Amino acid sequence: MGGINKDIKLIDENGKRIDGRSFNELRPIKIEAGVLERADGSAYIEWGNNKIIAAVYGPREVYPKHMQDPSRAVLRARYNMAAFSVDERKKPGPDRRSIELSLVISNALSSVVLLEQFPRTAIDVFIEVLQADAGTRIAGLTAASVALADAGIPMKDLIVGCAAGKVDNTVVLDLNKEEDNYGQADLPVAIIPRTKEIVLFQMDGDMTFDEVEMGLNMAIDAALKVYELQKDALRRKYINLAQEDEQQ
Repeated sequence: MGGINKDIKLIDENGKRIDGRSFNELRPIKIEAGVLERADGSAYIEWGNNKIIAAVYGPREVYPKHMQDPSRAVLRARYNMAAFSVDERKKPGPDRRSIELSLVISNALSSVVLLEQFPRTAIDVFIEVLQADAGTRIAGLTAASVALADAGIPMKDLIVGCAAGKVDNTVVLDLNKEEDNYGQADLPVAIIPRTKEIVLFQMDGDMTFDEVEMGLNMAIDAALKVYELQKDALRRKYINLAQEDEQQ
């Protein structure tokens, strides 16, 4: 969070945010499954002005062999922001933030994938942020979950998330770039929809206990709406495959 900038009014006198949304409104979201032919599974997401692609490879043999786990697969996620994804060109390659988010996303995905079915293997998940507009970790995780399902890897459920935050002393849903830069707090949340179990919960900034509770509830309700978009993306992919098979 960039702290409050007094010159920027993020919520107007009518309660409308800088992009015209109300406090509890999601940005537009589009999800496509199976976008990369050579990956075992893939997905593309546009969430606001975020554009992110996720690819899954595996389960496949682990190299070097000493990294194998005889009882379960190793799930490795790599989150990366392309150098051209932000206004000021980012230095290519992993930085401290991307390494931390890769670990956070690995842990979240490992909570739903049935890793014990694939001992001594690795499942590699690559998340590439092509254009960044706040909330990339949640959008990337949401796309990665669809990519895993597209790869046919057994899971307890998809993982889906949303962020809430605090802007101009107001708890709002799904921060955009300006709100993320100049607001007071950011609260990314990811859940397993069927059980509502929280698998990712972070906070950057200052919120009271009541504000955190309100933001958490808003984020969970919104995540359940995004969950329907995930399922719809997978449904469309397999309807298209079935139609192609019929035509052949």
